[in-house]
Amino acid sequence: MDQIKSQISSIDPLAQEPEAEINGEEALARMLTGPRVFSDTVPAGVSSLQDRRNRKVRIAGALLLGAAAVTAGVLVAANFGPISSTPAPAVTVTTPEPTPTPSVSATSSASASATPSGAPTPVTPTQPAPAIVPPVAPTPTPTVPPVAALQKFTFPDGHISFNYPSGWTVQTEQGPYLSEETKAASQGATILDSAGAEVARINSGFYGDGTAGSVDRTVLDRAVVPGVRDTSGGQVEFGFFSNKVQYIPYDGPAYEGMPSPRTGPTDDPPFYAMDIRLSSELEAGVTSSGTNLIRMPNGFMNAYVVFDFDKQPTFATPEAAKAWMGSTQYAQLKAMLLSVSYN
Repeated sequence: MDQIKSQISSIDPLAQEPEAEINGEEALARMLTGPRVFSDTVPAGVSSLQDRRNRKVRIAGALLLGAAAVTAGVLVAANFGPISSTPAPAVTVTTPEPTPTPSVSATSSASASATPSGAPTPVTPTQPAPAIVPPVAPTPTPTVPPVAALQKFTFPDGHISFNYPSGWTVQTEQGPYLSEETKAASQGATILDSAGAEVARINSGFYGDGTAGSVDRTVLDRAVVPGVRDTSGGQVEFGFFSNKVQYIPYDGPAYEGMPSPRTGPTDDPPFYAMDIRLSSELEAGVTSSGTNLIRMPNGFMNAYVVFDFDKQPTFATPEAAKAWMGSTQYAQLKAMLLSVSYN
């Protein structure tokens, strides 16, 4: 502050030495008696009008700068306080988090008024109302039929085994044979459900026989049986299908008393089958009915579900057959046939 006062005092016009006053009468006499020579040059010791004006401007500017310097010093001293060699302790500034508004109104809270007010009314910015999203219904999870705990059955010779649900039973019997040498190897297993009804048969080690015809086959379900391959390495599959019997074409001469040859489907209803067989015996379309006999090292085997042939067709419509595929009984029978293996 002492330096600022010194600067103001140095430019104060009142603190300067006063200039010597000019004797007006002497100057007037000199002008009247002297030669009449006109000159723009100002006599020595006389300040011009422009110099006086510039001097006033300089004085006013100096006063203004001095006042500004004083004001600035006062403000600096007020903001920073006394100068100290000890640093001030650190201050942690915490920015408050904005508090979310639980509900937003689409109408502005500020209202216009015709009467002026001394303090301005704060205006709350209007936020758009959140879009209403309709609830989405959860996607229903498909129901999988439960499968009961399993038991394992192995034929007496140790070759063929399969799993079946707990509560079901397996009854063994002598299988068909051609000689005493093959009798011991031929065994049959009848599977009964928990109600004691026969639901499936599996045979092992017997001779093969059978007949076939022409059918129009519709395959409803199929899957590879991983534990069984025939002696030539052929793949075996589980299958659920329907067969529509076809007339067998006849190109020979007509016989007396025989009906005229016919082609196409017969009038009989389709019959349904569920078994395991070679993949080549499970072709769809018009083909041979084939066989479910599979040649194994110990003889032929087959495994199939028992349908009541007295109630053919087993299912009144194809839709009824497809509906049965979603039942627990279907899942149990399919799992049992897929578990068949040969050791």
